[in-house]
Amino acid sequence: MFKTRLISGIVLVLIALLTIISGGPVLFITLLCVSLIGMQELMNAMGVRKGSFELLEIVSYLGIIVYYLTLFFGWEEYSLLAVIAGLVLIMFVYVFTYPKYKAEQVMASFFSIVYVGVMLSFVYQTRMFENNGAYLVWLIFLCSWGCDTCAYCVGVLIGKHKMAPVLSPKKSIEGAVGGVAGAMLLGVIYAAVTKGGLWEYALICGVGALISMVGDLAASAVKRNREIKDYGKLIPGHGGILDRFDSVIFTAPVIYFLSTILFK
Repeated sequence: MFKTRLISGIVLVLIALLTIISGGPVLFITLLCVSLIGMQELMNAMGVRKGSFELLEIVSYLGIIVYYLTLFFGWEEYSLLAVIAGLVLIMFVYVFTYPKYKAEQVMASFFSIVYVGVMLSFVYQTRMFENNGAYLVWLIFLCSWGCDTCAYCVGVLIGKHKMAPVLSPKKSIEGAVGGVAGAMLLGVIYAAVTKGGLWEYALICGVGALISMVGDLAASAVKRNREIKDYGKLIPGHGGILDRFDSVIFTAPVIYFLSTILFK
């Protein structure tokens, strides 16, 4: 299992390197596909899909595709309209197929658009940031995956006080502190290597690390509620897209807006 997980992790990193360095259409298409797969995993978990494709599921995919197209063609002012249009389509299906779908399935469908599609899109938006987007985008992964690694190491060494014993018994307060501190240190090192702002990168990674832990626990809470172990089996040893990108989903918008504020 460890070997499988390691190989999958290396492949995942290589794909991230290739797509993010390429940027543009390559990153756009990759993120759109990742978002659609993540949405499918979430709707499976929430009971929207039951076997074959559902109409409610299809209109959700259509909503996020339209949203992504507004970003690709530089129509950001219409991106919110695309999200609202997705909600309208979902409600249209809900109303005119009633009582086929339950209210919980409708809410889960719209939630998948925002939680997975919209929030992951900030990876693309950060990469296309006019001021050093090619460098800033790596802070998303640096603070989320870096925090996770540092928190694990510190937790194994000195972790005693449980942070969220019901959701994640292995996570400790000491590990969380170590994760944030480690992410900030990684941010400083990255800034020194890329000649970026030391305190800005440290601040971004510190805040991003805090938010990433919330994203991790939030994904765990949904799995606990739905009584599932993993969201999917796409990535051997890791689970599904949401199992691997749960912290990135929360971190990406934070990094984008902090970068906008600090580097405008």
